[in-house]
Amino acid sequence: MSQGECSVKNNKRFVLVTLLLGAILLVAGCGGANNVGSSRQNGDSATTAGGETKQKVYKIGMITDGGGVNDNSYNQYAWEGLKKLQMITGAEVKYLESKTDADHEPNLNQFVQQGFDLIWSLSFTTEEALRNVANANKSFHFGIIDSDLGGDIPDNVVSVTHKEEEGSFLVGVIAGLMTKTNKIGFIGGVDFATINKFEYGFKAGVKTVNPNAEVTSVYTGSFTAPDLGKQAAATMYDQGIDIIYHAAGPTGAGLFNEAKERKAKGEDIWVIGVDSDQSVTFGTDVTLTSMMKYTNEAIFLMSQRFMKGEFNGGTTQALGLAEGAVGIAPTSDVNVPNDILNQVIQYQNKIIAGEIKVPKNKEEFDQF
Repeated sequence: MSQGECSVKNNKRFVLVTLLLGAILLVAGCGGANNVGSSRQNGDSATTAGGETKQKVYKIGMITDGGGVNDNSYNQYAWEGLKKLQMITGAEVKYLESKTDADHEPNLNQFVQQGFDLIWSLSFTTEEALRNVANANKSFHFGIIDSDLGGDIPDNVVSVTHKEEEGSFLVGVIAGLMTKTNKIGFIGGVDFATINKFEYGFKAGVKTVNPNAEVTSVYTGSFTAPDLGKQAAATMYDQGIDIIYHAAGPTGAGLFNEAKERKAKGEDIWVIGVDSDQSVTFGTDVTLTSMMKYTNEAIFLMSQRFMKGEFNGGTTQALGLAEGAVGIAPTSDVNVPNDILNQVIQYQNKIIAGEIKVPKNKEEFDQF
């Protein structure tokens, strides 16, 4: 076996273990009600009859964005992270679903009223509500994923962002090397800075390995509209695009549905999933690979640090390939040849070493 093959197999084996753990946690975590879920180990901090003090049971909560906790993507992965925290530390963990933006603030306040030690909110859509509740409750601790609150972060809030552009670069390499038409697509949800990181990191990966390929981008304007995702995908595939990468949350389900219908008719087209290994939900017959965004690890690690007294309030913690916070799906080897996976690993190492600075917006991409 060559050194390159060894590298690929070791990489796959490591990521597969991570996925299997995530799957176990997911099975354990999906039994909640439609709009609220919790899990608790026995015993809060209390003094026994003999005067001994039990170890404090931390209460960690999270509110979802509009995609809900069973979105097969971003929110679901975050909940898996808290389930892992509960399993390892005995913390009480709970989620509340925000069906609309108007639910964010009441849900955050509900956790405050229930005395939760650390309260997480997910995505930029919760920014205003989080800022309001955090400023009104300075003795409580909060965290937000994928937002830096415009750089003005209250001292009782920690911001966690992902370097989505780095993981997107890697799936861009795969798309650029595997397209047969040199026409590739990107479907985003709402057009803003975080989703731009997916788009331009992906474009940079494609451009690096296949300068002749053309990438077409479309934003649907929603993360919760599968019909719009399906419509955008149909238009792209009709234009000869054979691989589409999405960063659109549940809107992306429409993309997968369109691809499945076309696959059934014999069309040679693919989808690249996002946030979690979407082949688990939609199948390897249509999923070329997925850009893994380990929201589960981010929320687990930062919550664990908080429980150890290491709260980084007022700061933004950016996590990328070097921290294992993004990557490609462990099932990538089903459809992606080993020689291409070898190249992905080489580019990953270059990014970690600082040899490649992946663009995260149009301005940086134009200079890339």
